[in-house]
Amino acid sequence: MQLKGKTAVVTGAGRGIGKRLAIAFAAEGARVGLVSRTAALLQVTQMEIADAGGASLAAAADVSDFAQVKKAMEAVREQFGPLDVLVNAAGVQGPIGPTAHADPRAWAEAIEINLVGAFHCCRAVLPEMIARRAGKILNVSGGGASNSRPNFSGYAASKAALVRLTETLGEEVAAHNVQVNALAPGATYTAMTDQVLEAGERAGEKALDEARNTQQTRGVPPEKQIALALFLVSPRSNHITGKLISVHDDWQRLEQMSLTPDHFTLRRIAKP
Repeated sequence: MQLKGKTAVVTGAGRGIGKRLAIAFAAEGARVGLVSRTAALLQVTQMEIADAGGASLAAAADVSDFAQVKKAMEAVREQFGPLDVLVNAAGVQGPIGPTAHADPRAWAEAIEINLVGAFHCCRAVLPEMIARRAGKILNVSGGGASNSRPNFSGYAASKAALVRLTETLGEEVAAHNVQVNALAPGATYTAMTDQVLEAGERAGEKALDEARNTQQTRGVPPEKQIALALFLVSPRSNHITGKLISVHDDWQRLEQMSLTPDHFTLRRIAKP
C-alpha cells in the first residue's frame, strides 16, 4: 500500500495508460480522482476500482478548458482532501500523415490537449502543493519527445514540449519540495495503436511496423509502467525532479543516485 492515505488525480483515466495507472494507484491505497472528457469511460474505471475495494471519484472534464479542470480538481479535493499526486496522462494522437497535408485544427488540438491540458492541470494543483510543501506531478510522455517522429508532428511536438515543461517546472518548484517528472511508457498497446494501423500508409512504414509489433506482443507490460510510476510519485524519488525517465532505463538504481542537471533531459550536447 505505497500510496495509502494519499489523494491522486489521474487524467485520461478512462482508457489506456491513464486507466492502468488509476487502477494501480487505487490498489496501492490512494484515493483517486478520475478525469477524462468521456464520463461513460470514467464510470467503467470507477466500477473496476470499487470492485477491487478501492476509492475513486469520476470528474468529467476537458483538460483543454481550464475552468473545467479547476472544477474537477475542486470536486476531488472536496471529496478526498488535499491533492498529493497529479498524473497527466490525457492525450490524443493528432493528425497522422505528412505535415504538409495535416488538418490545422486537428494539429492544434494535439497541442491543446497534450501540452496545454497538462499545463492547466499543473496550474490547478501547484499553488496548493507549494503551500503545503509537498507534491508529486508525473507527466506521461510519448513517441517523439526525445526523437523525431515523421508523420506524427503534432503529437511529437506536444510531447517534446511537455518534457521541456516538466524540466522547467521541476526547477521552479524544487525549493518547495514538489517534484515534477515525465514518464516515457515505451510502446504499449492502446487505442492509439489501432489508430496508427487504421491510418495505413499515411503513418509511414516504420510506424506501421512498430504498431503491428505492438499489437502482436502487446508492447511494454503494464507492470513495468506501473512500477516506474509508483517510484516517481513516492518519497523514494524526492531527490529527482525535472527528468524524463523511461521504462527502458535502469531506473531502479536512481533511488541511490545523485543526478547531474544534464541527466535524463532534452539538453543538446554538441561536440566542437
